[in-house]
This record gives sequence, C-alpha cells and structure tokens, in this order.
Amino acid sequence: MTTSPCPPISDENWPPEIADMKTGFAGALNVYRTMAHHPALLKAWAPLRQHIVKESALGAVRSELVILRAAYRMASAYEWAHHVSRARALGISDARIQAMQGMPSGEDGLIAGAVDALFDSFRLPSELEESLSAVIGREAVFDLMATVGFYSVLGHILMTYDTPIDDVVAKEMVERPPPGT
Repeated sequence: MTTSPCPPISDENWPPEIADMKTGFAGALNVYRTMAHHPALLKAWAPLRQHIVKESALGAVRSELVILRAAYRMASAYEWAHHVSRARALGISDARIQAMQGMPSGEDGLIAGAVDALFDSFRLPSELEESLSAVIGREAVFDLMATVGFYSVLGHILMTYDTPIDDVVAKEMVERPPPGT
C-alpha cells in the first residue's frame, strides 16, 4: 500500500485560510479533510455542497439513491460505505440499498437508469428525461445530474488520494456489513 500524498489533514495542520470551516462540514469527514489540501477549492465547494446535500429538489431519499448508484458505478468504497450509512439513517432498507447495485424496478429503476445514462453517454436521452421529469419534476432532474457530477468529482478525489473511510462509518460497516458484500 502506498502512502497518499494528500492524506486527510489533521486539526494541527489545518490551513489557516479556511480555519472557520474546520468546525463545520469540512472538518467532519475525511473527504473534506483531503480536499483541504486545496483551500480555495474547498471554500468554493461549500455553496454547491449546501445545495446538493441539503436543498436538492430530489429530497433526501432520492438523493441517497442517486449517490448510491453513482458510488456503485464508480466503485468508490468510501462513497458506498458512507451513503449506505446515510441511507440506513433515512430508513432505506438494506434490500433497497442492494437493489441499487442491480436494476431495481419502478422509480428506483428510473433513477438508476438515469445515473447509468450519465456515466455511459454523458447525457439523458430525451425519453428518459421526459419520464424522469414527469415523475420527479424538472428541477429534480437538474439536481440528479448535478448530484452525479458532484459525487463523481468527490469519487475521483477519494480514489486518487486513497482517502480512508471515516472510523465511525468503517466500524458500522464491520458491525453491520453493507448489502451485497
């Protein structure tokens, strides 16, 4: 195993230009502690993160399903583990979580198909966009695309720098393994 050139930054080495972010979301997770190697990017990231994570037209459950499918498609162990944990906290069953690794039926299948289309073709075909808009609304379709892009960037960072899964989530995954493992 190689040592990452950008491991999560400790409190002692936290960049002074983003000192105000250490006690918020940025200091809470290894992904953002890794991103803190580029303070300007992390600072610019915060408003988009607020929208994607907290204010998305998808709502919490649909958002987690989008993220789970994107994590699965990217094979991002960090994102998969963290979002299994978040999905469970929202009351999403392990069976429904596991289904996002295949092709679920109904609305979940529509969501999985949309994520797949974005990974495979970098766009939503017209028919799929129309179906999604009819079911979840056009703003939610925009947020679905933005969520896939947002979490793809995070996945690239996580996998490039081999960011470790946060201890509390790693412990949960040992005690209650994620579906499909």
